[in-house]
Order: sequence, then C-alpha cells, then structure tokens
Amino acid sequence: MTSASNVKYAIAMIAGLAATGTAGAADLLPPPPLPEPPTIHVGGGLYLRGYIGMTNQKVGSLDNVQFATADVTWVSEPGFDASPLFGAGIGWTINNWFRVDATGEYRGRATFHAMDIYDTNPPDSNIDGSNEYGGAKSEWLFLANAYADLGTWHGITPYVGAGIGASRNTIHNFTDINTPNAGAAYGATKSQWDLAWALHAGMGYQVTDRLTIDLAYRYLDMGDGVTGDLIAYDGTNTVYNPMHFKDLTSHDVMLGIRWNFDAPEPVMDLPPAPPIYKH
Repeated sequence: MTSASNVKYAIAMIAGLAATGTAGAADLLPPPPLPEPPTIHVGGGLYLRGYIGMTNQKVGSLDNVQFATADVTWVSEPGFDASPLFGAGIGWTINNWFRVDATGEYRGRATFHAMDIYDTNPPDSNIDGSNEYGGAKSEWLFLANAYADLGTWHGITPYVGAGIGASRNTIHNFTDINTPNAGAAYGATKSQWDLAWALHAGMGYQVTDRLTIDLAYRYLDMGDGVTGDLIAYDGTNTVYNPMHFKDLTSHDVMLGIRWNFDAPEPVMDLPPAPPIYKH
C-alpha cells in the first residue's frame, strides 16, 4: 500500500470513529419535552336549576257513583287546556355520564271541560239528559330524578332520565250543568297527594364552564284527583258522590338553565407513548 493510500485510510478511520462517538452521545441526551395534552373541562359537583314550560294534560277517565245507574256516552271527551309550569331544583353531577337532582314545581291551573249524554234506563235507548262539566286543575309536584348524559358533541349533551316522587293534585270549582233538566251541581275545591313518576329526554347546551341551557321533554304520571262532594244547586244531596279523576298524565316541554357552582374538573387526555431510541 502506498503512502498516499495509507493517509486516505487513516483519514477514513478517524471519520468513522468520530461519527460513532457522536451517535453514542446522542443516545445519552434526554428526549425532548412532550407537548402539553389538551384539557377538556366537564362540569362537576353541585348545581342549581330553574325552568319553565307548558303542559299537555289528559285524564284517563271520570268516575262517579251515579255513573253505575246510567249508560253514559261522552259527547266531548274529558280534557284539559294547556297550562304553564314553573320549577327549580338542586342537583349533583357525579361524573360526566351521570347526575341526580331533586325538583319542585308549580303547575298552573288547566281548564277542564267535558260533556256527556246519559240514559238512566239503558234498555229503552232514550236519552234522559246531558251534563256539561267544568272546572280546573293544578298541582304541586316534587320529584327525585336521575339522568344519564350520553356524550357531548360541539357543546351539546343529549340525555335521558327518570324520576319518582309525589304530586298534590287540586281540582278547583268543579261544576256539573244539566241544561235539559234545569239542574246544576258543584263540588268544592279539593286536593290530594298521590304517587308521581316521570320519564325525561332532552339536551343541554354548555354556554360556559358553569352555565348550561336545557331543553327537555317529560312524560309525567300524577296519579288521581278528586273533587269535593257534588251538591245540587239547591243545597241538597242524597248520596256522597265526588267526581274522581283517574290516571292524570301530561306531556311537558320545558326550557331551563343549570348553573354549576363547583369549579370544572380538568380531564386530561392520555399523553402519547414516549419515543423509543435505538442504540
């Protein structure tokens, strides 16, 4: 090997050793810092809620002891006009999937109306008279509710839920006008408590970390209601015969807000796996 070749070989060996030393030093350096993962805020803890809405109520049937002695046909089915409702509650967000609350609400007076015709001797098929009914109904409703939040998309969280509690059902100023027979009766305003239960569906829109706007539908069963004893217009009565309102239900639409008092809980995404450096 010539002198020139020896020089070139020595230079190549020195360059290779230098490259190997640089790679080894790189292996000993700490990895670069990882970027901070994004933070997602979810409401947590105590919240208050308030809401307003409208009712669409129904009664399953009317019952009176005197119905047993006549064949009654409804010309105008028993029903209620729409009425407003106002409610408030306090709740607790357990996690970003489940929350509970307790609510109390006043359901405003819904006007009642119905009309029947009756035959007191059904085999003869003759109509003996008619009754036109009037009055109103209101409630105080108290429910304990549980909700499942179904995930959040663009700040909107749909949910479903159920509730159970009690309803104080009041029938106001019930009247029974029998025009063909020039008769009239009235029942005093009366209230009674009954079991109530509800099914919920809705969505919340998170305006801020603390404020959520809530649009909801609710199916509500309030049990039964009853009037005072029906007294004839002249003050007479031969039998105790209050009018019973069976199976009071309602389809409610509500708009409200929820205000979260506790600071939102930061939920961190898992960081990516650290890079692997091969030696």
